[in-house]
Amino acid sequence: MTTPEYIEWWGRRINDNILGPSQGDNQPIEKHLRIVPSELEIIRQDFERRNSELEKKIEQMEKEKMNLRLDMDVQKLEVEKLRRGESQGGFG
Repeated sequence: MTTPEYIEWWGRRINDNILGPSQGDNQPIEKHLRIVPSELEIIRQDFERRNSELEKKIEQMEKEKMNLRLDMDVQKLEVEKLRRGESQGGFG
């Protein structure tokens, strides 16, 4: 049989372990929780990062391709100019 003192002590012991609301901190508990991303979220983030890197590489390669085409066009014009000069009996 338990005594009333024991019951009171047991009730205080249990209640002392329960955290009550803090008066100084009014932020929701979600702000304090560390959110651990799921495996799917990690894979999605990795995919998006790699996709972004590849898009940048493609953009850079397209710029290089355009520059090479411009260089090729300039060289064709120079060749045509030289040919015209030769066909006219001299260099232009």
